Amino acid sequence: MKNVLYIGNNLKTKSSNVSSIQVLGGFLEQEGFRMYYASSKANKLLRLFDMVLALIRYKKRIDYIIIDTYSTHNFYFALIISQICRLFKLRYIPNLNGGNLPARLTGNPKLSSLIFRNAYINVSPSYYLKDAFYQHGHKNVKYIPNSIKINNYKYKERSYDQIKLLWVRSFSQIYNPELAVRVQRKLIDLGFQTDLCMVGPDSDGSLNRVKSLAKKLKVDTIFTGKLTKKEWIALSEDYNIFINSTNFDNAPVSVIEAMALGLPIVSTNVGGLPYLIIDHVEGVLVEPNNLDGMVQAIINIVFDHKFTQTITSNARKKVEQFDWQVVKHAWFEVLV
Repeated sequence: MKNVLYIGNNLKTKSSNVSSIQVLGGFLEQEGFRMYYASSKANKLLRLFDMVLALIRYKKRIDYIIIDTYSTHNFYFALIISQICRLFKLRYIPNLNGGNLPARLTGNPKLSSLIFRNAYINVSPSYYLKDAFYQHGHKNVKYIPNSIKINNYKYKERSYDQIKLLWVRSFSQIYNPELAVRVQRKLIDLGFQTDLCMVGPDSDGSLNRVKSLAKKLKVDTIFTGKLTKKEWIALSEDYNIFINSTNFDNAPVSVIEAMALGLPIVSTNVGGLPYLIIDHVEGVLVEPNNLDGMVQAIINIVFDHKFTQTITSNARKKVEQFDWQVVKHAWFEVLV
């Protein structure tokens, strides 16, 4: 098997969710790949230094470098690491995670080309990003979806005597968590008994703003903070609709997991979501920040049981194709 250095945010803090470096890296280890990682440093400058140091330390023993590539500040981490890889003539693979990467392709075309045109191959977890890269002339892109172990997700049909909403994400402005609280308030105003549980760490101070909004709107929203995957999957047994309120997105694993669990999805129609969910076939998509649209979609799910059963069944069938036992063969083709 090959030796792989995985560069990404290998953080295990209260303000970070499990990232692809931990999930994909773990899967590859199980398949016999010798994995090296950087970095778990919380400070960004120290993290970058640690990434560079790891690259220099392991350059003679590694066959590939996987670089988790995002659209915000970490874009520059990928830029620096990729150019050092070029200097040492190492094969690097950007793993395209940023839902707003198309804006980088448009706003920083020269820097983007330095990373993506010189890559051994670019891996996209969504057809959304693959299409965006193609439109900007980057043809060296392979689609490999985010993966789960499907056996860890028990499909369950829900009852809808009461609306019980579940939201799972980090509290960040780009994910628009305030919309979830406004949805809860609107449903209560319409006469529906509605609970909302919001699961995830605070990444940019949004959690306090959302808590303040809940207090202002006089709703008893539950905030659990960061939970392990096992903990939130157990929690999901008590909820019957999964809402995704984001303004930017790619192929969120939390949505894939909710689809596997049989939770009907109501999501904003942004980024990679329409590539992941066919509207009114595998879930319901509404325009971003559309309070009334999201509320109406939830009401339709509650009252149209046949429709709800159909979309949840279709969603489960789709994400069964994201099981690691299926997806791993695509990674084997890359890491030959």
